[in-house]
Amino acid sequence: MLMIVPLSSLKPGERGIVVNLQGGPGFRNRVLGMGIAPGAVVQVVEAYNPGPMVISVSGTRFAVGRGMASRILVRKL
Repeated sequence: MLMIVPLSSLKPGERGIVVNLQGGPGFRNRVLGMGIAPGAVVQVVEAYNPGPMVISVSGTRFAVGRGMASRILVRKL
């Protein structure tokens, strides 16, 4: 069973493979610049509620807002 969920729904320690980016060209360019592209493995390091999430992509950590994280769809690992 494939669980495709928004990145914002993952809890600290959980990982997912990016399957889709839901947004316009500006959004896509921004996340692609962070290395968040379809096929990339993303791990949630910390999640502040409410507030940003700290994620790790290829060993690099980024803080992303909940709105941005909700538009990044991942398949849970």
